[in-house]
Amino acid sequence: MRRAEQHPKREGRPQDVTSAPSGLMDLLGVAAVLLEADGRIDMWSPQAEELFGYTRGEAAGQYAAPLLLRPEHREAAITLFAEVMGTGRDWAGAFPIRHKDGTTRMVEFRNMRLTDNAGDHYALGLAIDRATLRHVERKVALSTRLVSQAPIGLAVLDTDLRYLAVNPALAKMHGVSMADHIGRRFRDILPGASFRAAESTMRQVLRSGVPVIEQQVTGRTCAVPDDDHAWTVSIYRLEDHHADVLGIANVVVDVTDRYREARKADRAQQRLRLMANGSARIGTTLEVERTAQELADVVVPGLADMVAVDLLDSVLQTGRPELGEGLPLFRALAVKTAYPTDAAQAIVPPGRLASYHADHPAAHCVRTREPYLITHLGSGDHARIAADSQAARLLAHAGVHTDMAVPLIAREELIGVMGLARARNPLPFDEDDLAIACELASTAALSIDNAVLHQHIRSAAETLQRSLLPQLSPQHPGLEVAARYRPAQAFSEVGGDWYDVIALDGDRTALAVGDVMGSGIPAATAMGRLRTATSTLADLGLEPSRILAHLDKITHGLDPYIATCVYAVYDPHRGRLQLASAGHLPPVLIRAGRPPELLDLPTGTPLGVGGVPFETTTLDLEPGDQLVLYTDGLVETRNDPIDERLNDLLRQLSVPYRSAEETCGRLLQQLRHPASHDDVALLIAQVQTS
Repeated sequence: MRRAEQHPKREGRPQDVTSAPSGLMDLLGVAAVLLEADGRIDMWSPQAEELFGYTRGEAAGQYAAPLLLRPEHREAAITLFAEVMGTGRDWAGAFPIRHKDGTTRMVEFRNMRLTDNAGDHYALGLAIDRATLRHVERKVALSTRLVSQAPIGLAVLDTDLRYLAVNPALAKMHGVSMADHIGRRFRDILPGASFRAAESTMRQVLRSGVPVIEQQVTGRTCAVPDDDHAWTVSIYRLEDHHADVLGIANVVVDVTDRYREARKADRAQQRLRLMANGSARIGTTLEVERTAQELADVVVPGLADMVAVDLLDSVLQTGRPELGEGLPLFRALAVKTAYPTDAAQAIVPPGRLASYHADHPAAHCVRTREPYLITHLGSGDHARIAADSQAARLLAHAGVHTDMAVPLIAREELIGVMGLARARNPLPFDEDDLAIACELASTAALSIDNAVLHQHIRSAAETLQRSLLPQLSPQHPGLEVAARYRPAQAFSEVGGDWYDVIALDGDRTALAVGDVMGSGIPAATAMGRLRTATSTLADLGLEPSRILAHLDKITHGLDPYIATCVYAVYDPHRGRLQLASAGHLPPVLIRAGRPPELLDLPTGTPLGVGGVPFETTTLDLEPGDQLVLYTDGLVETRNDPIDERLNDLLRQLSVPYRSAEETCGRLLQQLRHPASHDDVALLIAQVQTS
C-alpha cells in the first residue's frame, strides 16, 4: 500500500469554509473582558482598550471594580457580579463606567458565567459604547420604517434576481404579498413580455455597476390585470464593504396618472395634427372620387386601420339624395387599409354598387343621421358590420375588434357614409375618436357635395357647349376641314371656346375660331350667341373686318363678357384667303415645301372692348397649304412662356402630316397637357389639290 493512502483525509482549509467578516461587528466595536471569580481582570481585548482607555498591561491582573467604577457605583456592580457568578444567569444592561481619562460613560453590557474543565468559574463581559449602539439602533429603526412606510416600491434582489426583501408598497403594486415575493425570481412575479426589458436592465446593472435612473416600464400586474399601468424604475447595484456584489436594489414609483395624462396630451396633439392635415389635404380638387380618397388618406393610418367611403348613388346620378322605402343604394368611392390584409376583400371596391342590410352601421346612419360606434366586436358580432357572411369571416380573421360609421352630411342633406375599423391598433374607438371622425367627415362631405354639384354643372355646360358646336362635313369646296373641341380637364369648368365652318355663296367657306373669356354655362351661352351671330352675319358677304366690327357691338351687349376671335373666308375659285383677328393668337400657315409660320396679322382688340377698327388681311393659297386656327388652351400653360409654346406648335407642325384630321389628332396629343385647366377649339383647313 502506498504511503499517501495511509494518511487520513485532509480537512478543508479555513478559507474554504469561512466568509468575509460583517462590517457591523467593526461598526459596533464589541469589547471582551474576562474576570476571575474574585473580580480580577484576566483577559482584555483590543476593543476593550479602545472602549475603556486602559491598555492590556494596565488592566490585566487588576480588580475590575476599583479600576473601572466610581466608588458610588461599586456596590451595585459587585452585587450584579455575585449574582451572575452565583446563579449562572446572564445579565444585560447599561452601566456607568469610568474611563481612563476620568470621564464617565454609559456602556451596554452582556455578562455571562463561563466554567472551565477544572470547574472554575469566570465572568465574560461583552461591552459596547451605548451611544454607538443607540446610533446603530436608530439607523436600523429608521431604515425599517422608511422601507415599510414608503409610498414608493422598494426591493432587494440577489444576483440571480430573486427577491430578498420588498416593502408593502411594492407588494401592493405587484398584487403579490411580501412573503410570496421572497425567494421568487423577478420574472416569476412579473411574467409579461413588457417586463423583459426591465429584467435585461437589471442584469446589465449587475454586470456593469452603472445605475439606471427612472427607466419607464408599462404593463399589467396581478394587481391590475385588465389595465396598463406605468412605473419609473431606478436600479443600482449593492456591494458589501469588501466590494463583493450582493445583488441589486430596485426603486419603483407608480407614474400611471402622469403616463395617462401624457398619453391623453399626445392623443390630443395627434387629433390636432389630424384635423390640420384634413383641412390641408381634403378638397384640393372638384373631383368626387379624388376628394373621397383624400378623406381616406387622412384617416388611415392616423385614426383607423381601414376605411371605406360610400356615397348614395342617387347623389351621383341626380345631385340630390333620394331615399325610397327599401335599403339605400351606395356607390363605393374610396377604400384604404393601413397594411395588406384580407379584410380589404370584405370591403366593397371603389366604383361598385352596394346595398347594406338593415342592421349595418351604414344603414343606421341613413335612418338616424347619427354616427354609430361599436367599441368592441366579440365573436359572432362581425356580421353586424359586414356586407355578407363571407365578408364577416374575413373581418373576424383579420382581427377587426372595433368599428364606427359616420354620416356624410352637407347642406343638411345626408349624402353618404364613412366606415372605419381597427384591427392591429389594439385600442378601441372612443368618443374622442368619434368626434374627430365626425369633424373630418363634415369637412369632406361639403367638399364632396361641391364636387358633385360641379360635376353636374360641368356636364350640363359641356353638353350645352357641344350642342352649340356645328356638325362638320369634312368636305367643303376646295377644302378639307377637320376640327376638335376638348373641354378643360382637372376641376376647371367648361369654357367658351368654339369653332365654326360656314358655307357661303360662290363656293366660299367662312372659318371661325373664338374664345369667350370665362367658364361654365354663362360662358357657353355667350359663346352660343356669338356663334349664332357669326353665322347670321356671314350670310351678308361682308369682309372679315366688317364681320368682327358687328360682333364687337354684339359682344359689348353681353357685358361682362369679352371674346377673342379669328374670322376667315376662303374663295376656292381665286385661291384667296381673307382673314381678320380680334385679339386672338396668330393662326399658323403651312405652305408646301416651307416651314410653318405664324401669320403676322393686325391683332386688333378683343370683341366687346369697342371703338377700335379691325383690319382684313388677304393671302393667296396653293393646293396642299394648311391653315391652323386654335384657341389658347392648346398652347398656354401656367409655367411656360407663350413664345416657347408657340415655337413648340411650329415644331410639331414641321412634321409632315397626311391630312387635316391627322394634324388635329397629333397636335392635341403632343401639345395638350392631360390636366389642362382650359378648353380647346382647333380648326384646320387644307387646300385640296385639283
